[in-house]
Order: sequence, then structure tokens, then C-alpha cells
Amino acid sequence: MKTKSRAKAKAPRKSSAKKSPELVLASQSTARRRLLKRLAPALGLEFKVMPAHIDEKAVERTIKDPRALVLELSKRKAWAVQEKRPGRVVIGSDQVLVCQGRIFGKPLTKEKACAQLRASSGKTLSLLTGVCVIDSAGREDSFVQETRLQFRKLSSQEITDYVEFDKPLDCAGSFKFESRGISLFEGVATDDPTAIEGLPLMRLSQALRRAIQRYHAENA
Repeated sequence: MKTKSRAKAKAPRKSSAKKSPELVLASQSTARRRLLKRLAPALGLEFKVMPAHIDEKAVERTIKDPRALVLELSKRKAWAVQEKRPGRVVIGSDQVLVCQGRIFGKPLTKEKACAQLRASSGKTLSLLTGVCVIDSAGREDSFVQETRLQFRKLSSQEITDYVEFDKPLDCAGSFKFESRGISLFEGVATDDPTAIEGLPLMRLSQALRRAIQRYHAENA
């Protein structure tokens, strides 16, 4: 009597896909979240959002140089989250607008927003975007991206109407470029256009690629 031979079951193939590090955005900004959604999939990453709670006013009182200030705020946000989520890649970011030596941060009230826009009317200002990326091993990669903004002459009514419409109370310089705020400008000069909205994606992409490469090299 012939017996049927059973074919040996093939062992499942091991996936050759490399595991990616976990990414965390240390910000509650909807604009930064939206921007990172554009970039993360291109790098094979998914991300979570965890707002950093730091005393920004205390930092602003002690650091008067705008570049140093925006970089320190970005670093503190990233480290505040990294300490709670070690082993992740964390992004911290902040912005300040510099108007003739004055630093404009988040206005928080409509009155301050209107005052910032009145001061900016007809002038060329510098928007500084700080970014800090902390990799899974706790190494820091940080930079400041500068954007030059030429405001057009704004009437009092235009300013009032704009602030009422966009409510840019949590935006440095009191404008939302991705919304009606674009109508406030005559020109923009930058190497990384998305910096105006909150994250310079081209430079951030480079920093994240470095973090991913180090992660893969150390977890091969």
C-alpha cells in the first residue's frame, strides 16, 4: 500500500524591512502636526504627539538674544518629552519674530496681536524657527532657520479684521501664513518655505535621516 508523503511546511520568511525608531512631536501646534504628517511617511515613520510643558516666560526673561532664545526653547521642549519617553526620537520646535531688535513671541491676547501687527506694518522682519531633534540614544541635533518677511502697509481696520478672523494668538508674530495671514505680506525670502508655518521640513528631513541611520546602525 502506497503512502502519501507530506510536503514539509515552509518556514515563514523573515521580514527584511528594518524597524524604524518611534517618533514624538513635542508640540501641541496643529500646524506642526499637519506638516509632520507630510514628512513622516516619506521617511517610513509614524509619530505621536506629546506637548511639552515648560516655563517659556522664565526662559524669555533670561535670554535676550533671539537666536539663542528660540534654540533654547526648542531644546527644552524636546528634552522635557525625551525624559518621559526615553529611547524615542523627539522633535522640539519654537518660533520668534524679530522686529527692529524687538522679539515678538506668542501674543496670547487680541490686543497684543494687533499691537504686534501694527509694529510690523510696512517693515521687513526676521522669523526665526528653532528645531531640536533628539535621537533614540539621546544625541542632540539642533538648528535655527531664518525667514525674511516683508509686511505690506496695513490699515488699523485690516489688522482688526485679520486678528478677529484668524485668531493667531498662539503664533509668534500674530499671523497664520497657512491661512489668511498670507495676505499680510509683499514678499518672503527663505531656503525652507514650510518654516513659515512652523517646521522647516527640508532641514528637519535631513536631521531625521541622520537619526534613523544611527538607529539602524546601532540596532542591526
